[in-house]
Amino acid sequence: MDERPGLPTHYGLNLAAGLMILVGWGGLFVLVRTVLPNPGPRWMFFVLLYIAVSGSVMPFVRFLNNRFGGGPLVVPDWVVVRQSLWVGLYVATCAWLQIPRVLSLPIAVFLALAVVVIEVFLRLRERATQLDEN
Repeated sequence: MDERPGLPTHYGLNLAAGLMILVGWGGLFVLVRTVLPNPGPRWMFFVLLYIAVSGSVMPFVRFLNNRFGGGPLVVPDWVVVRQSLWVGLYVATCAWLQIPRVLSLPIAVFLALAVVVIEVFLRLRERATQLDEN
């Protein structure tokens, strides 16, 4: 793969994603294998799930932004991190709603739609300010 001058390399983003994957999935493995599901470890499960999923989807989110971003502006790394954190929050929320068995397809779709709408509005505002500055 050839490096084009002027484009970001995303080394920091890849490092962050790798650390989040190791800490999240490794911690989940240790937690599930060794700890009884009391309230404290249960909250640790959700924190580790959030970190693991966010780190795991980060390269995929970066790929989607680079592939379908459309436009002359390069998506900054912090936008990729924020979008990955939205996915992690969505998965952790769905897992949390599954404990009392209240998660259903309409609730999951509504939560996903709410996250997408918030992110679309944030991106529209950011793109407008970036275009104003240039």
